[in-house]
Amino acid sequence: MLATFEPRLVSVGRISGSFGSRYFLLMAGAGLDANIVYEVSAGLKNAAGKLAYWASGLLRFFKRVEQLEVGVDGQVHRCGFALISRVRNYGGDLEIASGASLHGNHFEVVLFEGSNPLRYAWYMLNVAAKRVQRLRGVRVLSAHQVQVLTAAAVQIDGEYLGRQPVSIEIVPGALQLLLPPKTR
Repeated sequence: MLATFEPRLVSVGRISGSFGSRYFLLMAGAGLDANIVYEVSAGLKNAAGKLAYWASGLLRFFKRVEQLEVGVDGQVHRCGFALISRVRNYGGDLEIASGASLHGNHFEVVLFEGSNPLRYAWYMLNVAAKRVQRLRGVRVLSAHQVQVLTAAAVQIDGEYLGRQPVSIEIVPGALQLLLPPKTR
């Protein structure tokens, strides 16, 4: 089957901060999800895989969600979790950024408002039901450039990068992938 695959150029994200610049294929997250990534126990992750992230997330439901400011194509928004995504699925199974695609030249940015941890439990229930983008307190935007303006926790593709302001941008046609011919 591999011989039938076609080479296609896809855009990637580039994140820049005090660490320099890094590239990512799937997504960047700031705020709540990056704090969860930071707090995941390595031993539990090795033993339980994805369940370790859920365990870390459940512990966060007893803490107020820290707020951050995010600039999306020049407009500033306040939220507790910002997902800057190139793909629809989050964590493999959950669909949050339903308009995102590796074949596009933009990010789908999903901003979750509020600091009450129970509100995020409600958001996650609606993620599971594929209704999150219609909820009050959730804003979905398309962007080529995003800035995390606050010194917030940041992660890319599930790897914690630290607490700092960052700039995130699309790099068009930066990576060539072999994809099945019917993939659009």
